[in-house]
Amino acid sequence: MINYKLRKYIVIFLPVIILTFLAWSNVLYNLDNLLSDSIYHKSEAQNGEITVIGIDQKALEEIGPLPWSRDIMAQVIEILNSNPNAKPAVIAIDVQYIGNSDNEFADAALVQAAENGGNVVLAESAVLSDELVVENDSLHLERFLAKSYDKVYDELRNVTAQGHINATHDNDGVVRHGLMWLQLPDSNEKINSFAWVIYNKYCEIKGIEPNPMPKTDKNGFYYLPYTSLPGGFSDGISVADILSGEIPEDYFADKVVLIGPYAAGLQDQYITSIDRAEPMYGVEIQANAIASFMAGKSVSEFDENIQIAALFLISLLCAMFFYDRKVILATIVWLAVSGGWFGLCLYAYSEGVVLHSMWIPLSVTVLYIISMLVNYIAAAIEKRKITDTFKRYVDPAVINELMREGTDSLGLGGKLTDIAVLFVDIRGFTTMSEALTPPEVVEILNRYLTLTTKCVMKNQGTLDKFVGDCTMAIWNAPLSQEDYIMKACKAAIDMAEGSKALSEELLKAYGKTVSFGIGVHCGSAVVGNIGAEMRMDFTAIGDTVNTAARLEANAPAGKIYISRAVADALGERIKTTSLGTEIKLKGKSDGFEILTLDGLKDF
Repeated sequence: MINYKLRKYIVIFLPVIILTFLAWSNVLYNLDNLLSDSIYHKSEAQNGEITVIGIDQKALEEIGPLPWSRDIMAQVIEILNSNPNAKPAVIAIDVQYIGNSDNEFADAALVQAAENGGNVVLAESAVLSDELVVENDSLHLERFLAKSYDKVYDELRNVTAQGHINATHDNDGVVRHGLMWLQLPDSNEKINSFAWVIYNKYCEIKGIEPNPMPKTDKNGFYYLPYTSLPGGFSDGISVADILSGEIPEDYFADKVVLIGPYAAGLQDQYITSIDRAEPMYGVEIQANAIASFMAGKSVSEFDENIQIAALFLISLLCAMFFYDRKVILATIVWLAVSGGWFGLCLYAYSEGVVLHSMWIPLSVTVLYIISMLVNYIAAAIEKRKITDTFKRYVDPAVINELMREGTDSLGLGGKLTDIAVLFVDIRGFTTMSEALTPPEVVEILNRYLTLTTKCVMKNQGTLDKFVGDCTMAIWNAPLSQEDYIMKACKAAIDMAEGSKALSEELLKAYGKTVSFGIGVHCGSAVVGNIGAEMRMDFTAIGDTVNTAARLEANAPAGKIYISRAVADALGERIKTTSLGTEIKLKGKSDGFEILTLDGLKDF
């Protein structure tokens, strides 16, 4: 058997170590991100400074499939900038114009429109790949390294601003980080993100001081705090609507206007952390990033190693607290720690810090369940031990019945019940004890008490108590029994018969022998938990009990005295000899008839 201390250490430390390892090894990565995404990213009301014009299904049907002639986008730019006093602050086009096309007129028209507007930002992109690199004499995997970079053709690049549009997803396929900058291959040049360039262009034109760049890791990645669901920045305006002149010329005044793919067939949709059910168009991801820059919202993940250490420490403290703790108190602490951590995560996020929202609540919940199971099992084992011990005093059949009926069957306090009571005492025990050594006396006493106990339990009695060399047993309590008076009489006869063989053994071993005097009576008595609050005893009290004790006290060695009540209850089923009323029992009036129980009749 595992001792208590070792079991305690195993229950406390082993689950904590396993849970900490699971978090460190990223086994909980997907579940943690799923929960974190759901509590951190909420749709918020936007400031109206950003809007999306879609290259949507309507535009594809009216203008034709992509790629379009570049003079079409030139027309869109000219229309948006047609009123110098009501033109957009920035026109950002999430379409790549790499190299010159076959239509020089169209290329020139786009350059002219962008140059005249002075507010155009264009998209560029890199080819990214994962690569094993050596750093500080160690080999590790670097993700999303730029292998090549596609730039806007030179004439257009000279009259516009540019930023890269590379969208990067995490290991679970969700876009929750942006790439603020990327370094060109074989060059020290860094290209800022499309969204960051748009934001800075916006601040330049509006004449405002831009907010600091969000915190990034060494590779340029930053945490993207989404504030709008898919469709949140769109007013349902299509490029076709701009070309048809349906939109008022001042509709986009001083706004950031994003133009980009907005049809499922264009394959520019991504799963994002704000809504895993509905994909978000790339142009909307850019809009979310710009909105976070405008709000000055910079969010970054807290140090991973510190969070691992905090997970281990908090989990260990909770495991130590839960162990062997009452359910109510453990539940309160479990809910307080889990709920408190969620609250801390939300507060930290509002202050620009991202914590792993699931690690600690999950760990504490698992530890709480384990502790409750261990406590339950320990209690069940302890209950089994107590039950096994109790079975030494009460017949196992009675114990099993009590367990089925529940503690209500015992009643509260005491109740008046009809019972049969048996007392048995060893005759000549005092004289014998004076002639033998103490170990010999104990050996003989234990042999006789074992015999009386077996006889009581064999006949489904409740062993009430030992008082010195006297045994008291009752029937029909704590649970009702059929033919309980006969059971008591059978137990008495078994004791008388068993004592003969035992007496012969003891005579040979010690040269001394003893025998029983037995008394059996039936009637009503108060049965229940009797005593003080700090120490109770399940027993029976009353005249019925006293009478049985008086019968036993007067019974000679080897004799069983019963009352007329017992004899009348069993009738012709037993053999008896009446002793009349000459024997006087203490506390009983004249006329109390005593009989000897000689045996059972055969039918």
